[in-house]
Parts: sequence; structure tokens; C-alpha cells
Amino acid sequence: MSESKNQRLHASISGRVQGVGFRAFTTTQASRLNLTGWVRNRFDGSVETVAEGNRETLEDFLRQLRNGPGPAYVEDVDVDWQSATGEFSRFQIRGTG
Repeated sequence: MSESKNQRLHASISGRVQGVGFRAFTTTQASRLNLTGWVRNRFDGSVETVAEGNRETLEDFLRQLRNGPGPAYVEDVDVDWQSATGEFSRFQIRGTG
């Protein structure tokens, strides 16, 4: 194989994204899409997530992140695409970092 089909999405979401259920929303979307990785609040008020899966599924996940849950207001999503490492077995919420 020349390339792995799976990729890694690293995204930082800014706006009104803490205290509005964004981490739970992200976890639900990732689980629905069978992605692995994590999500956490950041001390600067943003939310950070790393997810692994195939590119098409990750693009769908990214669309959901740009919308967020009802009470959220997403101002910006900073995205970095990387090669998947396969280090995650599930998607989970991590402590603030």
C-alpha cells in the first residue's frame, strides 16, 4: 500500500464553544461516524479535537464542528490534516489542557 486511507484531523474551534455542550456534541458526532480520538476544552476558551478516520468521514465531522450544537456560536475552526497514527481505540473527552 502506498498510503493509508485513514487520516487525522486536528481542529481548534473558537467562539462561544465552552459551557454549551460542545464536547458532548463532538463526542456524539464522532461516535455516530465511528471516529476515534478525543476532544477537550482549552484554557483560552476554545475547544480542541483530534479525530482519526477516512477523509470523507472526517470532512463530514468537520462540517458538524463548524455548526456546533444549538447554543454554540462557532467563530472559527483552525484545521490541520495529518497522517493517522491508529493510537486511539475510541473517542473520549479529555481534561482541559
